[in-house]
Amino acid sequence: MTGLEHRARIFVAVLGASNYTDAEARWSEALPDWIGAHVNALAAIAGVPGAVVCDNLKPDVTATCRYEPGINRTYQELATHYDTAILPKPRDKAKVEVGVLIIKRYVLARLRKTRFFSLSELNVAMREIVTDLNARIMRKVGVSMIELLETIERPKLKGLPSEPYQYAEWIRRERTST
Repeated sequence: MTGLEHRARIFVAVLGASNYTDAEARWSEALPDWIGAHVNALAAIAGVPGAVVCDNLKPDVTATCRYEPGINRTYQELATHYDTAILPKPRDKAKVEVGVLIIKRYVLARLRKTRFFSLSELNVAMREIVTDLNARIMRKVGVSMIELLETIERPKLKGLPSEPYQYAEWIRRERTST
């Protein structure tokens, strides 16, 4: 309505064995968007992996440490809700790095000359292309990512809880003496 352009961030999730990929546009990389993107990715996968390897973004890691980084309390609650583990290991994220590259080349390249008037409009267009991407037959393997998901990973995925995770922020309240 105002004619202003807004840049969106793209959240990409990739499963380890099948390379099944999910992508979603968000306004920011802030904690509410980050958590919401995880909830939507797990819903799109229709299951929960045993572990999530994250990118060590500011919202998810509170203390950077090579051996035991601190996990944001809200992010840890999301993991507990979905009965999964968070592994903040930036060196073990080659799958998602390739997934990001594929999303750039296969999805965003197709949408580069299209103007969207809402984030939901962009996500609908992205969802169609990502669905097509996951259904394409991979040359080296001879099957699609969706077929690999169903045959290899689906049996190993945990079921989704009855309710999706509800975002919450933690605020420390200082005691005041009166």
